[in-house]
Amino acid sequence: MSFWVLYFFKVFLKKRIFNIETPVLGGFKLTHRCNLKCYHCPFWERSGKELNFDEVKGILDEMHNMGVRIMILEGGEPFLWRDGDKSLLDVVNYAKNKFFSVGITTNGSFPMKNIPSDVLWVSFDGMRETYKRIRGDFFDRVVKNIEESDHKNLYANITINQINEPELEDVIKFLSERVRGITIQFHYPYGGEEDKELFIPLNKRVSIIDRLIKLKKEGYPVLDTYRALNHMKANTWKCNDWLIANANPDGTISRGCYIKNRGEINCQHCGFAAHAEISLGFDLDFSAINMGRKIFKYRVI
Repeated sequence: MSFWVLYFFKVFLKKRIFNIETPVLGGFKLTHRCNLKCYHCPFWERSGKELNFDEVKGILDEMHNMGVRIMILEGGEPFLWRDGDKSLLDVVNYAKNKFFSVGITTNGSFPMKNIPSDVLWVSFDGMRETYKRIRGDFFDRVVKNIEESDHKNLYANITINQINEPELEDVIKFLSERVRGITIQFHYPYGGEEDKELFIPLNKRVSIIDRLIKLKKEGYPVLDTYRALNHMKANTWKCNDWLIANANPDGTISRGCYIKNRGEINCQHCGFAAHAEISLGFDLDFSAINMGRKIFKYRVI
């Protein structure tokens, strides 16, 4: 049994026996700035303070001391974060000394060679015309960067919405030839006018998820587990959101739901598959635990 699995069971026992809640998964938005203006994203419109490198290290230290052992660096677009000669890569290298696994989520518009993270996710939400409608005219650049990337653990994440769901099969088949695996989430309605065009309510999810399950059974690299996908049809999993901690560009840290301090929380609207997977893992669903073990490629530090 690997060291990280032992750590996870330590967290499990602390909660079950002593009711001590220790976050395991951390997300750190280094910046809200982005070079894309994606239709579904509320963050590129937000401004405010960003941290310098020493302050970023302080937040990583604090999240480590809280118990976080998986760190995802995100944005905005995290490749835009800089402090003098310090870049995202310096943040990754520092984080790798603290956490079992360090990931990056990016829009893929920057070259992805020699990236030292353990995991690299590219957000990718449609074929050419749909992609252009949602993310702008970056399709060819992003595909080129994906194809030229030398990252061993390059994944794609699809945010499913009413615009792109009709071509879901095409996107997954296209990506399956270019990345190691694919994860999904459903668009969360933050409250903008665009939500009327994007948000898929629960009663319309069932058939979409059944299509994903069919693709997974056919051998396409949909990484989300069958259990999580089936639970997401009606959001029936028990959400152990205390397993998650999130940091914002100004250095504020919150524990719990990804939406906390970022929008209005409505659990019936939740589409965050990662929350479902980690919650199921805590409840000893071994398919979720094994999926996490495979994706994050944990290191002993």
